[in-house]
Amino acid sequence: MPDALQLLLNFASALAAGLLIGAERGWQERNHDDARLAAGIRTFGLAGLLGGFAMLLGERFGVLAWAAMFIGFTALVLASYIGDLIQRQELGMTSEVALLITFALGSLAVADQASLAAAGAVAVALLLSLKRTLHGALQHLSENELLGALKLLFISLVLLPALPDQGYGPWDVFNPYVIWWMVVAIAAIGFAAYVAIRLVGTRHGLLITALLGGIVSSTAMTLTLARLQGERQLLALLACGLLATSALMFPRVLLEVGLVNHSLLMQLAWPLLSAALVYAGGALLFYRLAGREPANAGEPPLKNPFELAPALRFAALLLLILSLVEAAQHGVGDAGVYLVALLSGLADVDAITLSLARSASGELDPQVAVRGIFLAALSNSLVKGGLIALIGGRHLAIRTLPIMALGLLIGASTLLLL
Repeated sequence: MPDALQLLLNFASALAAGLLIGAERGWQERNHDDARLAAGIRTFGLAGLLGGFAMLLGERFGVLAWAAMFIGFTALVLASYIGDLIQRQELGMTSEVALLITFALGSLAVADQASLAAAGAVAVALLLSLKRTLHGALQHLSENELLGALKLLFISLVLLPALPDQGYGPWDVFNPYVIWWMVVAIAAIGFAAYVAIRLVGTRHGLLITALLGGIVSSTAMTLTLARLQGERQLLALLACGLLATSALMFPRVLLEVGLVNHSLLMQLAWPLLSAALVYAGGALLFYRLAGREPANAGEPPLKNPFELAPALRFAALLLLILSLVEAAQHGVGDAGVYLVALLSGLADVDAITLSLARSASGELDPQVAVRGIFLAALSNSLVKGGLIALIGGRHLAIRTLPIMALGLLIGASTLLLL
């Protein structure tokens, strides 16, 4: 009796999967005549049940019985598609493919995979309902965005698994898999930020642009905002954006450290987050001072942040910094690591952060790695302060540099006290 009850429940799941997909198909075609519908809610429900019966026969008489019913059902669906094509010249095969999937889901349900069948039915119904959304997104998708997404998929799903996960060269510093994984992580963070900018749009204000652009590159965003200093009525809002985009560097560094070596997070969290809070407090202050001033002086240009050539240059830079860190550690000790961190942070804080976090998993003292990462963040912040002073001018510098200096001082003091 329990086996019979379980079988009935499985068939109920098969029927429910078909009805769910059929309901979505029927709703999409609700304004059409029934004669135009290749398959409605009843047909999809029956397709789910047919898949269940096919699986039951397959379990009793072998897999050939299931295959024969599936082939027969496929032939029936194909004949219906050809008939529609001849009569109405409709080339779409969405409903026909959905029918075949419904048959397979019904088979899964009777094969004691009711949960998987239910999840599949929900996923299929959701995908079918997103027709207009997906088609609309494709119409607004540029060639550069499509190529950027494909490149990101290539380096992460095709190239990364093929790389060897072992060290080469002096001190085994060159690990192709680890280095490329770091490249993928940086590229994915940048591309996700670009997508967010495209979805939100810069018209919602310089602050949102600064926040989202700062995820990609706080240095580049600092340069972009500093160039708008000619709009005197926006000085408070520009100062808010500069502080906000600089504040994002600190949690971004923590995210990168967490991806590579989470054991360093506790030592880095307090100094970096304390500096970020000071920056954020200053940004909030200037945002309130800005009041209702318009934020339409200019729109920072949006460019696809992922390109294969910059990713390769980042890999080369990362390898160079890893080698310098190891050489400095073996040559002149911890002082060499600090020097490399300071110099590297002038150009890029991400590469040295990933390098030190990676090295701390091996021979490098974790405390040295923590201090080196903070020094890199410090030098990078000084570069951004210099850009504000040189490009943004005196008025922006007066508003932002004291807050940045206070945040870095509190962060350094917190690091020394830990």
